[in-house]
Amino acid sequence: MDCCVCGSMPIALRTRNLLCISCYEGTKGLLTFVSNIVDANSVSQANTAKGFANVLKLITEMKEREEMLNDKLSFLSGLVVAFKDEIHTDIQVKPSNGPSIPAHRSLLAARSTIFKNVLESDGCKAPPSETISLPELTHEELQSLLEFLYSGSLPTEKISKHVYSLYTTADKYDIPFLQKYCEHWMLGSLNLSNALDVLETSDVCPNTILKDSAMKFIINHIEDIVFSAGYDSFAVKNPILNVQLTRALLIEIKRKNKADSPA
Repeated sequence: MDCCVCGSMPIALRTRNLLCISCYEGTKGLLTFVSNIVDANSVSQANTAKGFANVLKLITEMKEREEMLNDKLSFLSGLVVAFKDEIHTDIQVKPSNGPSIPAHRSLLAARSTIFKNVLESDGCKAPPSETISLPELTHEELQSLLEFLYSGSLPTEKISKHVYSLYTTADKYDIPFLQKYCEHWMLGSLNLSNALDVLETSDVCPNTILKDSAMKFIINHIEDIVFSAGYDSFAVKNPILNVQLTRALLIEIKRKNKADSPA
């Protein structure tokens, strides 16, 4: 019979409390870990058995929640299919270059209050063949934006390539989840090659967390950043940011000197 935790049979058909060797050993290890936290003298054999049952129940519930989440994701993926296969699309979205991309009015309106207002305006109450333009986005960037609006995520290669344009677009069209998604990615991928870009983006679309993180990273790697290929163009393009960066560096140097000086 199938294991009640990892078996392939539907949950309703599995025999309760029947474990395979792998799940048994994992549960046993987890129980041992929990038991070690508690004073061994205060744990009776009955409590240990009860603890084992509770751990087994917890693991089973976690597995059920995981399966439910997978089913939900599979269900929602129908939106992505409708986008990719252009099923009953009723509006064209035009980028700055290349062909327009078919989409669905209702989904655009649901994802962005700005899109909702635009689509509900008198000038947009036209036949389904109507086109709306997003001239700030290239065809690739628009494709990634729409893919995110339909699926809620993007492959690594797309988010890494278009994160700055998607972040500013999310700010402009009021798409909070996309903005948070891009912010999380920028914070998690901050490095010598993109720190100045992240700092510039945080200034264009004001974001204190993003700006402070980028500023701190740059100060901690100031020599590598200042002598990098992109610093000169950054300084010319962003004089105010460069002044702020210089002041923050001087404050950090002063703080370190004070900490290193004898009391």
